[in-house]
Amino acid sequence: MIVASHLRSLQAVELALRVGSLKGAAEILAITPAAVGQRIKMLEDYLGFDLLTRGRSGLAPTPALAEALPHLQRAFQELGVVSEALDFQRINEIQIAAPTDWVELWLAPRLPSFRSQNPNIHFCINGEGDARLRVGRTDMEVAFALPQKAPDETELMLFGDFLVPIGSPENAARIARAGGKNRLEGFPLLHLDFYRDDPAAVGWSDWIAAHGHRKSAVGFGIRFQRIAPGLQAVLSDAGLMICGAALILDRLKTGELVLPFPATTGAWTSHAFIARFRREALMRPQVRRFHAWLERQAEATRAEMESLAVGRLRKSRRS
Repeated sequence: MIVASHLRSLQAVELALRVGSLKGAAEILAITPAAVGQRIKMLEDYLGFDLLTRGRSGLAPTPALAEALPHLQRAFQELGVVSEALDFQRINEIQIAAPTDWVELWLAPRLPSFRSQNPNIHFCINGEGDARLRVGRTDMEVAFALPQKAPDETELMLFGDFLVPIGSPENAARIARAGGKNRLEGFPLLHLDFYRDDPAAVGWSDWIAAHGHRKSAVGFGIRFQRIAPGLQAVLSDAGLMICGAALILDRLKTGELVLPFPATTGAWTSHAFIARFRREALMRPQVRRFHAWLERQAEATRAEMESLAVGRLRKSRRS
C-alpha cells in the first residue's frame, strides 16, 4: 500500500499545507526545508503528478490532491490522538527539536549534569540520542524568536543574546598592535546570518557606523548561516565575527575566544531563545524535571550575559 511506504512523504505534504510553508514544516519535523521538499518530491514521482502549488498566499494543493486532502488531514489528526494517548507509555523519554547551534554550543555541554542526576531519563534531540525518534509531536521545541508579551506556562523564555565582535587571541592581539583610528582597515570580517530575522540585530555595517575603526569594504567577507562553522573560522584566525555571546560564554571565560573591543560596544537582540513545551508533555514528571533544570541553567546564563554587557564577566582558568 502507498500509505505504508510513503508515510513520511504524506506527513510532509499535510504538514506543509497546514503551516503554509516547507520551512515551517521543517522546523516542526526538525529537518531541513530541502529534506521536506525531497520527501514530497519522492511521493510526486511515485504518483506521477504534482501535489503542491505555490501562490501569493503560500502553498496550496493541486487539483489532483484537493479531493483527497480532507481525508489526509483527518488521518493525521487521528494519528496525533493516538500519539498523545500513548505518550504516557514513554515515561522516561524526552523528545526535543531545537536549532543545531543551540544544541551543540549550549545544551550539550550542560546536559551531562542533568543526566548524572537523572540517569534513567533518555533524550531524542533532533532525531538522535539514546531514545528512538517517535512519530508525532515533540515534547519541547526551541526557537530563536520574539518573546510573547504574556507567555503561558508552556513557554519558557531562556535568554536573549548580546551581539559583540569576537576573535581569536592571535587576531585580537594583531588588532591591538595595529592601533590607530582605522585599525580594522583591510582586516578580514566574517558575517553571520543566524540573526538576520531579528530587526534589532547588528552586523558589521551597523557596528562600524556606530564605533568606527574602518572606512571601506564593510560588506565583503565569508558569510555563515550557522554559528558553529563561523566559530571554527574565527578560531582558525580567519577573521573577526559579530556573534551572540550567549552560546559561547564558556569560551570567552577561558580565553579561547576574546573580545577585541570593549563589551560595551555590543548590542542586545530583540529575539530570544525560547523553549515551548506541549501542555500534555508537562504532565509527565520527567519533562517537568527537565523544565525546572532548564530554567535554572537559563537563569545562570542570563546573569552571566548581564555581567558581560557591562564588562564584568568573570574569567576562568583553562582546564
